[in-house]
Amino acid sequence: MGIKRFKPTTNPLRHTALSDFSELTKHTPEKSLLRPLKKSGGRNNLGRITTRYRGGGHKRMYRLIDFKRDRLDQSAIVIGIEYDPNRTCRIALIQYEDKTKAYILAPLELKQGDKVISTMDNDIEIKAGNCMPLSKIPLGTAVHNIEMKPGMGGQIARSAGSSAQIMAREGEIAFIRMPSSEIRKIKVACRATIGQVGNVDHESQSFGKAGRIRWHGKKGHVRGVVMNPVDHPHGGGEGKTPQGNPHPVSKWGMPTKGFKTRRKQKYSNRFIVRRRGSK
Repeated sequence: MGIKRFKPTTNPLRHTALSDFSELTKHTPEKSLLRPLKKSGGRNNLGRITTRYRGGGHKRMYRLIDFKRDRLDQSAIVIGIEYDPNRTCRIALIQYEDKTKAYILAPLELKQGDKVISTMDNDIEIKAGNCMPLSKIPLGTAVHNIEMKPGMGGQIARSAGSSAQIMAREGEIAFIRMPSSEIRKIKVACRATIGQVGNVDHESQSFGKAGRIRWHGKKGHVRGVVMNPVDHPHGGGEGKTPQGNPHPVSKWGMPTKGFKTRRKQKYSNRFIVRRRGSK
């Protein structure tokens, strides 16, 4: 795992920094776990653009990831670590004793040939890749793929390099420090996977050129101040004119750039002990 840089024979290569994919041990995906992935191009069922600056991109197949880890007390062996074009982290192909295969998110310490297991009641080893309830995990342990409701499947800390930390437990509630530094209450019956998600060097990558971003299905984001008044509230004016509005707004007049859109009476407020960014 590392970052690969290039000889600066062109300007894009001068700034390009990509993953060297040295941690991959398997390069062909498991066909039984692939599904077609249709692209919308940011358009709804009427063909109208509802999300701007999307389109194009390389064709992809979706890898079915086992976020639930619901095969309890059945050990599985890691066949290989693979690349997944649909997420920032790597995925691990595991095989159970009955030859059933599944994909899971690959933790940082997980290697080919390791054994992983998921449980609900039994005491198992605190090892990267093992999945167990929050009540069984020691305090201070780094975890990922955390459930928000028991049996729902992991939803928290699933991107490259992310992990959460178990801070405390009180009765049926565990206090989890999120990757955003938010502290949140989660039931101890919810399960999580031990370890930090792999591919921690993802944030150090630099695409180097606009074309590589287009390969990911993202188009260039056009600023409002360079548009005409008919196209954006910030548009118009002679030369390089500032936005003119008292506050920056979106194309449809909604305040933006730091404007809080979270509802004040949101149902999940009672689960948040400390918000991100607070001292």
